[in-house]
Amino acid sequence: MDMMDGTGWGMGGMGILWILVAILLVLGIAALLKYLSGGRR
Repeated sequence: MDMMDGTGWGMGGMGILWILVAILLVLGIAALLKYLSGGRR
C-alpha cells in the first residue's frame, strides 16, 4: 500500500502525467493555430 501512496507514484507517475499534459497542450495549440489560420474563411 505504501508504494501507491506518494513516493512510489511520485517519480514515474508524475513524469508520465506531465508528458501527457505537454502533448495535449502542444496538440491543442497546433489545432488552434490551424483553425485560426485556415478555418475562418
